[in-house]
Amino acid sequence: MQYQNNNGPQAQYGIPVPSPGPKSIQENAWSSGLFDCMNDPMNALVTACFPCLTFGQLAEIVDDGHTTCGTSGLLYAGIAFCIAIPCIMSCTYRTKLRSKFNLPEAPAPDWITHCLCEWCALCQEYRELQSRGWDPSIGKIPLRERRKKNLKPFSFAIILYMPSFFYDR
Repeated sequence: MQYQNNNGPQAQYGIPVPSPGPKSIQENAWSSGLFDCMNDPMNALVTACFPCLTFGQLAEIVDDGHTTCGTSGLLYAGIAFCIAIPCIMSCTYRTKLRSKFNLPEAPAPDWITHCLCEWCALCQEYRELQSRGWDPSIGKIPLRERRKKNLKPFSFAIILYMPSFFYDR
């Protein structure tokens, strides 16, 4: 009787074989957790007082500038005022953001995340855009291009997020 070695797949020398180890967890993960709102306290405060502003800023970037911050913010505020469940609109933008950056649907499905933790979800999405190089406070068009085109950024966002803007001139 002959003994056989069953230690898994055997590779020939010189031929690379990928290891069956786990994939990198950080590869397509959210840059911050859902409840890490105080990583950006100014955004947390603005989102708590004016969630329509944060949503408008997110929507402008996620929609690639097709809708403005003001338009999206007003739609969000209108839905919140009329039927008191703005998560109907905001959860669809979380889905768009996830598909744009190939992020996992975590910690729960988008509609549950937004219905139960609306402000935290908006803050997480804002931080995600910041970590990927976007500045939601100035929108889709960068500030330098706005100055060249003589476009004014959404003034309320400038006052809250960029107080140094007024001193840099």
